[in-house]
Amino acid sequence: MDSLITAAARALAAGDPLGALNRIALRDDAPALALRGIAMAQLGDLSLAKALLRNAARAFGPKETMARARCVVAEAEIALVSRDLHWPVKALDAARATLEAHGDRANAAHARYLQVRRMVLIGQLEAADQLLAGLDPAAPLPPALRAAHELAVAGIAIRRLRTGVARTALARARDAAHQAGIPTLVAEVEAASGVLDTAAARMISRGGERLLMLDEVEALLSSGTLVVDACRLVVRDAVNVVALARRPVLFSLARMLAEAWPDDVPRDALIARAFRMKFADASHRARLRVEIGRLRTALGLLADVTATGRGYALAPRGTHGVAVLALPVEDAYATVLACLADGESWSSSALALALGASQRTMQRALDALAAAGKVQPVGHGRARRWITPPIPGFATTLLLPAPLPGG
Repeated sequence: MDSLITAAARALAAGDPLGALNRIALRDDAPALALRGIAMAQLGDLSLAKALLRNAARAFGPKETMARARCVVAEAEIALVSRDLHWPVKALDAARATLEAHGDRANAAHARYLQVRRMVLIGQLEAADQLLAGLDPAAPLPPALRAAHELAVAGIAIRRLRTGVARTALARARDAAHQAGIPTLVAEVEAASGVLDTAAARMISRGGERLLMLDEVEALLSSGTLVVDACRLVVRDAVNVVALARRPVLFSLARMLAEAWPDDVPRDALIARAFRMKFADASHRARLRVEIGRLRTALGLLADVTATGRGYALAPRGTHGVAVLALPVEDAYATVLACLADGESWSSSALALALGASQRTMQRALDALAAAGKVQPVGHGRARRWITPPIPGFATTLLLPAPLPGG
């Protein structure tokens, strides 16, 4: 490898893409194409970066397996940043195996971190944990990769509401990022840390409500309070979880009863909200009795639902009270907005994969949000992406697809 290629690679490792381009901008050999692709990715021109890396991979000879594997890893990183979640995972697996077999531990670790970040985005936390466990955080890796490791640990911990673990990992990530001296990496760590210091949910209890930080949500869920969780559509205490995501009528009834606790809710009010009826007759009241019976059965050991003179009241089995955990800003498409709030541009297919919905459902949701001025399309056809500014002052962790503790 000649001196210009070596200098350009060192500049890229230090987060200086312009310095790298100054050395290799006019060269078209395979190593220079690869480095130019990485430089353009750091500068934000992802389309050109992807094209350069593919040209580099073709230009490397059949015996240069490590170089081609590194191009695959770089292209996978571009796909992740551009939220192309359908990029071929098997190709990245093969590239990682090649790099590990040839002793390139740093790039193999980088490939593994990319896979972990993708899994976290689509809610596969158990798989991300297992993949992360295959890496030794004490291994002699560059500071940038140590920061990546701690960011991955923090990302999983935040999604699981383990704020103590997340804060410790982010502190280590901050130290490693400053050692690396890469401004964009430092900014990424600071952005991740900011999630812990912004409101993540609202607690509604005894007729009042207030915003909660992530550590307060964690404390609430472990306190023994009966929580009707409108973020995950479950009813839970510190030990038991009852999922009602596929039983919207029962969840609606549970939430109304929890919001009114310790008071009762009139039958007509329950019918109007749960059944979406303006007027109630004998058939609706009969249906309400049936649904209340089903709710009693579903809640089991968590709570009972007692009849009163004018309606029904929630009666928790424990003595820690009742609370509703709601989204900070409730919207019919809150989960879509949560993904878009990371500031990246998403395709409808990537959103569908991340949220476990059909692409047609995502397209309808995005069209509705665009009509309301909440999202904005960029590009046309298959290249169309969707962006939106983040909700000011609110974290979006609870909106994303991952089980809460005990779930």
